Amino acid sequence: MAASLPLFQLLLFLLLLLYLIGVGSYDITGPAADVNMMGYANSDQIASGIHFRLRARAFIVAEPQGNRVAFVNLDACMASQIVTIKVLERLKARYGELYTEKNVAISGIHTHAGPGGYLQYVTYIVTSLGFVRQSFDVVVNGIEQSIVQAHESLRPGSAFVNKGDLLDAGVNRSPSSYLNNPAAERSKYKYDVDKEMTLVKFVDSQFGPIGSFNWFATHGTSMSRTNSLISGDNKGAAARFMEDWFENAQKNSDSLRNIPRRVSSIVSDFSRNRESNPFLELPNVAILYIAVAARLMWKVMVLFLFVSESRLLDIAATYKSSRGHSVDKSLDVKTRVRNTSKRKFVSAFCQSNCGDVSPNTLGTFCIDTGLPCDFNHSTCNGKNELCYGRGPGYPDEFESTRIIGEKQFKMAVELFNKATEKLQGKIGYQHAYLDFSNLDVTVPKAGGSSETVKTCPAAMGFGFAAGTTDGPGAFDFKQGDDKGNVFWRLVRNVLRTPGPEQVQCQKPKPILLDTGEMKEPYDWAPSILPIQILRVGQLVILSVPGEFTTMAGRRLRDAIKSFLISLDPKEFSNNMHVVIAGLTNTYSQYIATFEEYEVQRYEGASTLYGPHTLTAYIQEFKKLATALVNGLTLPRGPQPPDLLDKQISLLSPVVVDSTPLGVKFGDVKADVPPKSTFRRGQQVNATFWSGCPRNDLMTEGSFAVVETLREGGKWVPVYDDDDFSLKFKWSRPAKLSSESQATIEWRVPESAVAGVYRIRHYGASKSLFGSISSFSGSSSAFVVV
Repeated sequence: MAASLPLFQLLLFLLLLLYLIGVGSYDITGPAADVNMMGYANSDQIASGIHFRLRARAFIVAEPQGNRVAFVNLDACMASQIVTIKVLERLKARYGELYTEKNVAISGIHTHAGPGGYLQYVTYIVTSLGFVRQSFDVVVNGIEQSIVQAHESLRPGSAFVNKGDLLDAGVNRSPSSYLNNPAAERSKYKYDVDKEMTLVKFVDSQFGPIGSFNWFATHGTSMSRTNSLISGDNKGAAARFMEDWFENAQKNSDSLRNIPRRVSSIVSDFSRNRESNPFLELPNVAILYIAVAARLMWKVMVLFLFVSESRLLDIAATYKSSRGHSVDKSLDVKTRVRNTSKRKFVSAFCQSNCGDVSPNTLGTFCIDTGLPCDFNHSTCNGKNELCYGRGPGYPDEFESTRIIGEKQFKMAVELFNKATEKLQGKIGYQHAYLDFSNLDVTVPKAGGSSETVKTCPAAMGFGFAAGTTDGPGAFDFKQGDDKGNVFWRLVRNVLRTPGPEQVQCQKPKPILLDTGEMKEPYDWAPSILPIQILRVGQLVILSVPGEFTTMAGRRLRDAIKSFLISLDPKEFSNNMHVVIAGLTNTYSQYIATFEEYEVQRYEGASTLYGPHTLTAYIQEFKKLATALVNGLTLPRGPQPPDLLDKQISLLSPVVVDSTPLGVKFGDVKADVPPKSTFRRGQQVNATFWSGCPRNDLMTEGSFAVVETLREGGKWVPVYDDDDFSLKFKWSRPAKLSSESQATIEWRVPESAVAGVYRIRHYGASKSLFGSISSFSGSSSAFVVV
């Protein structure tokens, strides 16, 4: 027994070097009809279908007998204070004090293609006609479920960190503002946006890799302000690509050569052109014989394909479109391609300091002339609404989304495969609520002295209404306006006239909306904000409730990193990785530098709490850092309001769904052409009589499925509305009509297997008496060759 004791102690020691790690993922796709999308504040941008589904992805890292942190990444525009409050209430009911506001971070990727109405402050729910309970509930439930999954899957494991530069996935959309930062400061950086991606790889000690989360700054605006399909934009796409890539890699040891079935038609081949062609080294005679043999083989193959296609068409002809029929909601409607019952790999592409970073990398151009926009104001002949950024797939926004998503995905795969630096050391966290409408801030003065100034109640400038080159505003607003105009001041004064103290505090911002002092029918903007530090070994995550610009983020990261090193150089060193998690725990718009604020482009005009906002953040994060190092418990601070009971919703409910006489829900309205054959790259369409998607969000299910015929006449789902190749589009023939239709578009991927296929639609209808009934219908079969 004595001999086994040292071995036991060694094993115990090795175990203590491991963290407990768990990951989780859950569907948060909101109402795909009638609801305004969050991000562009365009009242005409109403959801009417799904590009691909939205998810909450979570990781938990814990010490075996100590601290733990939970981080949730949302395929949503931003975090919401009321969502965070309600999630924490649910976690407390489940786990007591294990997960609290201190050690749980909830962050948004900033897609502008998700349903709105889930925030509690008036400013952010005006275009969604107030609060949308359905949007709110599905997000709260999805976050909770993702954390539950991560908690229940906690096992010994390790985390590895890696970072690298991704050069062509973002450009600065406010370069004139960036140039107002000191030249000496700008000279320290090669680019006017951050190019670095930081990735954490999670590895189960028994099962191997289980997930990865990375942070990289670029806006979720590859999808335009006119898009009406729910989409995770470029970061959501990257997450889908990487999760499918890993699923395929599990089946193929040479993972980089085998792009997954669902991704291969979307993402170009990693291995293409990486090796020389061995045939080029053969003698000319050998090459000639090979060419002749190849021609003969080709003729045989063409003959075989002709016979095979003819046979497949005969089989397909026996499967006509089905009549719509009722289905068991608990079973049939949950049809999904990706099996959620088995342990799954979770990959999240998190947002960082993206405030002035656009994915529309081709530049900004006037839509009337095609010429570049004005540099300082992003206008075209003085009009901001004519100036748009162009994505790399212009004019196809879906292609732009794919390209920017693919770039992030490829970078993440490279970092994932080469991640060797192990995260080791303590897990820690600090959190505080602060009243940003009235903070004392110490700022330096010329000569080395300092003075105390204050932040201001929230307010938005005239440049805010101009929008950005990703989504311009309307009327005669323009970025860089530090004066305002008489007409819009009169309009503003109808809502609230800012007082002289507020005007002075916010200078040089001309106040368009004094949101921080507008309280009817309830608060228009937040005053109390959370800030948070999470630590996992040498990784430090700064959770911020807004969009930091590039230089603002650099200042915050550099200040906290150097400050931590100065406090404890043994515990913290230059190999520490500090990342900013943007749009986390709540939302308070932008944080620009003092110099960028002076220019009053969109980002400065949307910096709510005045010119010293960034300095306030740095000051207060240093307090958190001090508490983190010294193991102190900070005062909780003033509590943010819970305004759920005060919310107003003007969105009308679904009254009733109907179909024409003699037609059932799920019947095919426009079928696939009879005896049709499709090749890779071609698009297949089918339209069904449907009900409003708000009747059932199909959470962890699907509205649209492509099925293939297997042996024994069994139809098996192979693509669904979480695939990039498939789109679910819903519409009414008239705005107030009770009739509706669903069109499913499937662009056949290059990797699709030849065979017999059909398209199936799942939906739910509402009767005049309020009952909800699930239904399904399928198209006629067709052939893919």
